[in-house]
Amino acid sequence: MDTTETSAARPLTVLRTSPAPTSHAAAPTVAAGHARVPEVPLDAQDRQRLLSGTHHDPHAVLGAHPVPGGVAFVVLRPYAQAVTLLTGGRSVALHDMGDGFFSVVLPLDATPAYRLRATYDGRDGEHEDPYRFLPALAEFDLHLIGEGRHEELWKALGAHPMTHQGVLGTRFTVWAPHASGVRVCGDFCHWDGAAYPMRSLGSTGVWELFVPGIGEGALYKFDITRPDGTHTVRADPMARRAEVPPATASVVTRSAHVWEDAEWMAHRADRPVHQAPFSVYEVHLESWRPGLSYRQLADQLTDYVTDAGFTHVELLPVAEYPFSGSWGYQVTGFYAPTSRLGTPDDFKYLVDTLHQAGIGVILDWVPAHFPKDDWALATFDGEHLYEPADPRRAEHPDWGTLTFDYGRKEVRNFLVANATYWCEEFHVDGLRVDAVASMLYLDYSREEGQWSPNESGGRENLDAVAFLQEMNATLYRRCPGVVTIAEESTAWDGVTRATHDTGPGGLGGLGFGMKWNMGWSHDSLEYIKRDPVHRVYHHGEMTFSMVYAYSENYVLPVSHDEVVHGKQALVSKVPGDWWQRRANHRAYLGFMWAHPGKQLLFMGQEFAQGAEWSQERGLDWGLLDPAYPAEPDHRGVLDLVRDLNDEYRATPALWERDTEPAGFSWITADAAEDNVLAFLRFAADGTPLLAACNFSPVVRRDYPLGVPDSVTVWREILNTDLACYGGGDAGNRGPLKPDPEAAHGHPASLRVTLPPLATVWLRPE
Repeated sequence: MDTTETSAARPLTVLRTSPAPTSHAAAPTVAAGHARVPEVPLDAQDRQRLLSGTHHDPHAVLGAHPVPGGVAFVVLRPYAQAVTLLTGGRSVALHDMGDGFFSVVLPLDATPAYRLRATYDGRDGEHEDPYRFLPALAEFDLHLIGEGRHEELWKALGAHPMTHQGVLGTRFTVWAPHASGVRVCGDFCHWDGAAYPMRSLGSTGVWELFVPGIGEGALYKFDITRPDGTHTVRADPMARRAEVPPATASVVTRSAHVWEDAEWMAHRADRPVHQAPFSVYEVHLESWRPGLSYRQLADQLTDYVTDAGFTHVELLPVAEYPFSGSWGYQVTGFYAPTSRLGTPDDFKYLVDTLHQAGIGVILDWVPAHFPKDDWALATFDGEHLYEPADPRRAEHPDWGTLTFDYGRKEVRNFLVANATYWCEEFHVDGLRVDAVASMLYLDYSREEGQWSPNESGGRENLDAVAFLQEMNATLYRRCPGVVTIAEESTAWDGVTRATHDTGPGGLGGLGFGMKWNMGWSHDSLEYIKRDPVHRVYHHGEMTFSMVYAYSENYVLPVSHDEVVHGKQALVSKVPGDWWQRRANHRAYLGFMWAHPGKQLLFMGQEFAQGAEWSQERGLDWGLLDPAYPAEPDHRGVLDLVRDLNDEYRATPALWERDTEPAGFSWITADAAEDNVLAFLRFAADGTPLLAACNFSPVVRRDYPLGVPDSVTVWREILNTDLACYGGGDAGNRGPLKPDPEAAHGHPASLRVTLPPLATVWLRPE
């Protein structure tokens, strides 16, 4: 389709009528005469293209246009019985040209202000003519879209209620470069878009139409004519609100939320995240307490997380998705918070409430793939648009989805702007980027012959690398204080290295702030699942993480992925009777909170829920009910998590030098026979914390641990075996003074009681 064609290419031919009287609006309607301009009343090609939805410039035909002898008015109102022009206090009946076209020519020197009255089944309705308005999208927006550099793309594309040329309505814009035509349809036109063809705005591939009288709450989609002439009706890729699934329409929306988190936002960037406390509670909002809305969660989740002491929540994806069983990881509405729990403003209220309580918000973000639903992004305008044309790169073999075409500048812009959108419009404090490894490797989950190498013959997806670098660089530049976190399961070099810092691979760092330490999760959980008698042979699974602990900035995740699909909840993974399971669970959490890196714990694990997480059932909150016989068992674990978080926040040694080797020192890493680990953490001023873990079921009294001689008195500040947590209450009462006896390479030593299946923390008094 030649999008450079103009209305000057063909003369506009319309019906002409006698002059209308200049009487008051209440005067009788003047009927159109039957004098005709030469030839046909409407160019046959224009008529056919408008009716078939393939006209690139409907404004050149419809609306008001100067013609020899006056001004021609052409209206397309399918199914209307009559259309009347209202202008200057006059009403003029338009001539019915068939197929829903109506026209008249008035002997005027200039185009007047006018409205239309259409009659359907004997009922009249007045409206503005959409085709009398200039484009409502600025040329600069089109330039940036064409360059793939519109960092606020959501303000240019999509549906935006606005006042345009003094009239209230909604501007609809959509990127569909392969389309032969695009029309808006919705509940305002009984889902028949014939009356609302959009105009192409040139080579950018953007289509636009300002529709007067349409406002917040209207449902809409785009009726796209594919290059082969067939039609497809699609939800808006840039919709900022969607219908509640399984309905799939987009919803016109505007925000009225007034933010009250100014203090949080002003100080969010005061301290780099990797040098600050960062203890994360991972939440699936729909199943945390099933049935709660965003606004109800704002109260209940905020209170719970505040009491438990976490610094942040991380929310499984909230962008709209059709299938609940995907937990949000198959997104169809990248710019719309799911309507299952409320409106976009309701979600803003949730974030705002958390911020006012001093709790940060991280979102799971899914730019690695999208589903194939025929009303969403797949072959959006009849061609491969958001996905690569090469099926070897388009198909995601693991999930039956499609990957994004990261090499296409408009697609990259769609995703980069989306990352910015969540952080700027919703004040989100960071993004955890899902499935990064599947983006980075062209042969990810593919066999020989199922993938094509890059231009250098390698397996790296260079387009994906460039996209991630651009996304991170843009986000850190525009949104001070945010953090991006990669779920990257391989040894890709430089995930958290700066984008300008070229490493051994020559590609530069990806620019993430942190990376999930999947190796630590796998190894430590494998260890804890073993019977203590066998742990002696697998001691390295608990110590190996320190070999690479400073290769990236790490988060230690015990995430939703670890407690579903037969993997069992954390407390159910470990062997032994119920007491031993809970003891192992508590000891593991104490080890996790003391290990270099930030902590992430999936909901339910903080109170030792024994059942796997179920999206349908939600959490077993009854375990915390005082009427439940085993309530102290679970309440004790929750109390431990609260104390872990409180001590963690109060102890800079546990977070201030997380990414510096000088912030950690082993005391003993080789006590495999004893199932004991002990190490020191150091604050920036050198103040130490001692953590010792005993993963055997026996008490080890007077256990020698080497310590610096600069500390004269140590005191136990945390013990996972305390009776209040459900333990046996073995431990170290009162101050502990080192002996001047060297041990473990240190000049002094402590004699410490290590309770069975427990972790203790000690610090200088």
